[in-house]
Amino acid sequence: MEKTVNQIVEWLQLQTKQANANGLLVGVSGGLDSAVVAYLIKRAFPNASLGVAMPLKSNPKDIAHADQVIAESKITPLTIDLTETHKMLYSNIKNQLIENNEWNKETDRMADANLRARLRMSTLYTIATNYRYLVVGTDNASEWFTGYFTKYGDGGVDMLPIVDFTKQEVRELAEYLGVPHDIINKKPSADLWEGQTDEEEMGTTYDKIDAFIKGEPVPDEDRLIIEKMHKQTEHKRNIPSQFRRSLP
Repeated sequence: MEKTVNQIVEWLQLQTKQANANGLLVGVSGGLDSAVVAYLIKRAFPNASLGVAMPLKSNPKDIAHADQVIAESKITPLTIDLTETHKMLYSNIKNQLIENNEWNKETDRMADANLRARLRMSTLYTIATNYRYLVVGTDNASEWFTGYFTKYGDGGVDMLPIVDFTKQEVRELAEYLGVPHDIINKKPSADLWEGQTDEEEMGTTYDKIDAFIKGEPVPDEDRLIIEKMHKQTEHKRNIPSQFRRSLP
């Protein structure tokens, strides 16, 4: 594990040097993945790493966990409350669509959640520009394979240091790095809405996804869900489709 962590840290340092950047930042949500990344970038840049908390319709427990990660990792803290910004923007969009009689109630909850993720992304890049830092993503192999992230939201980053690690492997990294156990053992949640958990929304578990990625057998019901998610989210893992003119 020490060798793996050192390799990630060296990779982070190399990527930052090649980009001629000054350091790294990550959005700290209170979840496992962002905690691991916070500890990693602190190791890579002890004096040039930033953990940004962005409360926005957040579970109080997640806010407390984010504060705990920032304090215990000793990463430089910054908090930007996006509650009023999101409320104003989403209300404006919603009201305009209602006036046009084109408001879709069925997609309201997801549109609201995705806007929150994209607001956080925009906030991170604005801060990154100020410090000449790079934005570090928190997606793991299981989330990346299934597309369980918001396009141009938490998927909008400069680098992905744990994308090659399954959820269980991320837990092992967390143990080694000293992430608090209450964060390691909590139910994964994107905090999209009250009571939301990743596994309930996906219809399968991270253990099943991890097993599938490693080529191990999983129940057919789970396999079909995982394969469907992977296929439907292919566009998230690729650059935008580009039209090419045919030569005469």
